[in-house]
Amino acid sequence: MEFLSNNDLASLVEAIQTAENNSTGEIRVHVDSTTETQNAKIAFEIFKSLNMEHTAQRNAVLFHINFEQKYLTIIGDTGIHEVVKQSFWDKIHDEATKEFAQQNFCDGLKNAILKTGIELKKYFPVTGKNENELSDEITFS
Repeated sequence: MEFLSNNDLASLVEAIQTAENNSTGEIRVHVDSTTETQNAKIAFEIFKSLNMEHTAQRNAVLFHINFEQKYLTIIGDTGIHEVVKQSFWDKIHDEATKEFAQQNFCDGLKNAILKTGIELKKYFPVTGKNENELSDEITFS
């Protein structure tokens, strides 16, 4: 089953750019199709391999999805996690996975990205040059 079309992927990259536009925060999406079952552990490994813990304000967020295993992991680095708390991630996760259950993969992810962008803007507004510290491209494994 194809979970995201090329148009969906382009739409998600656009959502990432929109979410990052008014914030110094960084958002990445990684789609994992491995059969490994330790999804949270793999998500942390991907977070590190993408150098997400090296942003200036430690405000990077990773959406790690394994559609085949129906698994979504959201990792917020220490800067953003300290201000939004676990309850925010839980809410975003629950909303996205409800959409996924209805086969609305792109919309579920897009809404999660945009809501994360609102929080990043609130806590990490742009105060000068807004350097894009990490690629906006979706990665796969």
